[in-house]
Amino acid sequence: MEQTYFRKGFGLKKELRPVIDAEYQSALVERIRSRGYTDTFGDVTVRLAQEFGFCYGVDRAVDYAYETVHKFPDKKIYLVGEIIHNPHVNHRMTEMGISFIYPDPEGAFDFSVLTPDDVAILPAFGVTLHDFEELRDVGCILVDTTCGSVLHVWKRVENYAKDGFTAVIHGKYTHEETRATASQVNKFEGGKYIIVRNMDEGTLLFDYIAKRPGHLSREEFIQHFAPKASPGFDPDADLSFVGVANQTTMLASESLAIGWKVHEAMVERFGEEHASTHFRSFGTICSATQERQDAVAEMMQEPPKLMLVIGGYNSSNTNHLAHLCRQHTETFHVEDAVCIDVETGTIRHKPGLAPEDPEITDSDWIPEGPFDLGITAGASTPNNKIGEALLRILEIRGIEVDLTSPETQPV
Repeated sequence: MEQTYFRKGFGLKKELRPVIDAEYQSALVERIRSRGYTDTFGDVTVRLAQEFGFCYGVDRAVDYAYETVHKFPDKKIYLVGEIIHNPHVNHRMTEMGISFIYPDPEGAFDFSVLTPDDVAILPAFGVTLHDFEELRDVGCILVDTTCGSVLHVWKRVENYAKDGFTAVIHGKYTHEETRATASQVNKFEGGKYIIVRNMDEGTLLFDYIAKRPGHLSREEFIQHFAPKASPGFDPDADLSFVGVANQTTMLASESLAIGWKVHEAMVERFGEEHASTHFRSFGTICSATQERQDAVAEMMQEPPKLMLVIGGYNSSNTNHLAHLCRQHTETFHVEDAVCIDVETGTIRHKPGLAPEDPEITDSDWIPEGPFDLGITAGASTPNNKIGEALLRILEIRGIEVDLTSPETQPV
């Protein structure tokens, strides 16, 4: 029988690596990295966070997409949603001839366009159990780029459901990854989940578990969490055994705090002995997310005058990097280098944490006189976009960088 499911690529990575590197790497970024992540251009000192940009999971997903196009030149190739949350990378997928199947506002996909002769690429975020089964029923070739860190969380959630624990997931209930993670409870009959967005929403859960004064009524709780919990969720029955997990790109400190608060509420209501057998928690923030957040925290010990964060506005990990930086210095989150307009000297950026926060335009945003410019980027941002953004800032400043000069090359 012909193989129709691929998760380990096609052995073409070495062959295609030069092509991918040429499209996504930056000599300027490599120069700064090689010089201890700090370099000077005119009167601007540029400081790169020591962990930034493409993570292993994103790198792998992009590799598999290129390999798929190379492997099946005569087939129609579709992406289930965006392969990663970066507009430039997704645009390149379109230029390569890949078509996108986008979900409706409720997160549902229509796979009627697919035939058994086609290829479907599953994104780094993964897909829900239901969507995966539908795709298998189509009979088309599936190329699965789901990140290993995401699979690790899925296994935790699956085990919770297997053992009769409700999965409390710290994440965005509209995010592809969180939808896919929550769906893993359906591998076992009676599996339950509930999703909390942040500490504020988590407080509604903590207070209900502990039955603190002023907590939501049963009806209010069910109404509030209806779109964020498994069908028929009963807070009185389904919060007796709880296991905590999270979307891998959330703010790590907040995920840990939510886990502790759930445990604290169970101890308060039922006692320490009960909580020791009715509560579980495992750290499921991916290492790349943690490393990028740690690198920003280290940089903010001596914050630069201005911080540039580059990455998709719908990228959870990028939004959290920007949020961390805003607490210490003037920060601009741009989704792409083109947000920096050399002609007008303006910058289009998103000033808030939520993906739906509007983009605004600022002028006179670059400080006068010598200053430090800090730069980081989300795990789905390629180096070429980081380098391009820096070049645009330097050009506005009137500083020229000759990329062909030996001085610009890595040491």
